[in-house]
Amino acid sequence: MLCRETGNTELDIEELRTFVEVADAGGVSPAALRLGVSKSIVSRRLLRLEAELGVQLLARSTRGAALTEAGATFRDYAARVCAEIDVARETILPEGDLRGRLRVSAPLSLGPTHFAPVLADMARRHPQLHIQTCYSDRFVDLIAEGFDCAIRVGYLQDSNLIARRVGPIYGKLLASPDYIKANGAPETPEELVDHQALMQGTEAWQVMDGDKIVTFRPQGRFKADNAPALAAAAAAGLGIAYLPDCVTHGYVASGALVPVMTRYPPPEAGAYVVRPPGQHPARKVRVLTELLIEYFGQPPHLAVAVG
Repeated sequence: MLCRETGNTELDIEELRTFVEVADAGGVSPAALRLGVSKSIVSRRLLRLEAELGVQLLARSTRGAALTEAGATFRDYAARVCAEIDVARETILPEGDLRGRLRVSAPLSLGPTHFAPVLADMARRHPQLHIQTCYSDRFVDLIAEGFDCAIRVGYLQDSNLIARRVGPIYGKLLASPDYIKANGAPETPEELVDHQALMQGTEAWQVMDGDKIVTFRPQGRFKADNAPALAAAAAAGLGIAYLPDCVTHGYVASGALVPVMTRYPPPEAGAYVVRPPGQHPARKVRVLTELLIEYFGQPPHLAVAVG
């Protein structure tokens, strides 16, 4: 218990942490999900904290919870106290021992098959650590949604997040033999614009022309938010897909998909651990990063799992 001299007030670290989560998540329900506890526990902690401080920190409504003026001021102090306590706990823990909670966002396309074994191994090595993983190809907001880190693949966009590369990702442009028979196979990026592209959205594609990267925007009528769905659509003859080898190697091995435009291969992408900005990453994030580097730095994982 964290004690502070404010009359007879005792501030509990879990109450502080809960308040910060509610403030950042915008409500009791999403905060309870982040913390892995019931909504009633979250509500009781908030009521105790407000009673101890003698002020209202949150204005509650059916749409969530908004910070009062006092709550907005107190939130930053509470967050700093929680961060300092986390650092102190890590400092006094035995070397290699991890406790607390680790919230990770991972891509649905590769996460369950490629990253889940690493997270499971981490949980096995650290029985005091609670790991919560969200598998989604949605681009999550780490800070707003309360994640410690995310595993992301591809080409990173510019942001204020801090990234560490853990392995390479290789890919190809592919189509089914039936599509090629009916429509031909493009040889250059200029020819590709006359073909149906299978995409996640309105993304740009990049290929290598010798040492130069060429960027272009293909067009297509079929879109899906994850790579396995696009691979299945390509195998069904709907168009040309730009996909990582780890998703398509089975299709290529069986002949269901054939590489096209091989003179213009996609540039090497990567798998990354990204985290919110800060001077030092939490030890649990460092440990996960090191495990991923160890796992994907060994054959056959590079050849099969990520490329």
